[in-house]
Amino acid sequence: MSEHKGSCLCGKTTFTLTDDAPTVALCHCTHCQKSSGSAFSVNVLSPRARFSVSGPLKKFDDVGESGKPLRRWFCSECGSPIWTEAEAMPDVAIVKAGGFDDAGWIKPTLEIFCDSKQQWTPLPEGLARFARMPG
Repeated sequence: MSEHKGSCLCGKTTFTLTDDAPTVALCHCTHCQKSSGSAFSVNVLSPRARFSVSGPLKKFDDVGESGKPLRRWFCSECGSPIWTEAEAMPDVAIVKAGGFDDAGWIKPTLEIFCDSKQQWTPLPEGLARFARMPG
């Protein structure tokens, strides 16, 4: 089993993902745009049991399109987003790809919330695309 390590910008919050085949999704929802400060968020989805995190964390309680709570976790020292918990997917860790020490293995396979995608954002061809969150 591969072990992928990462951290926040200041290095005080660290995490490990042990998953050889996570789902990697580009999310264009307006909440991911705002929380990432970018046009989209690159998310690595894996079973929660394969993700561990330590260090100073704070959370922001958000609400997803499902109407169910989302908990967005970030480093309380530097503010780097680390991961998200979605009540709609309770056993899944949604880890922010930018925090991995080596992101060379990350290959997006799908895009979600394409109906709120920034029109000026060029993206790779060949990804499965969904206007909203697939069922």
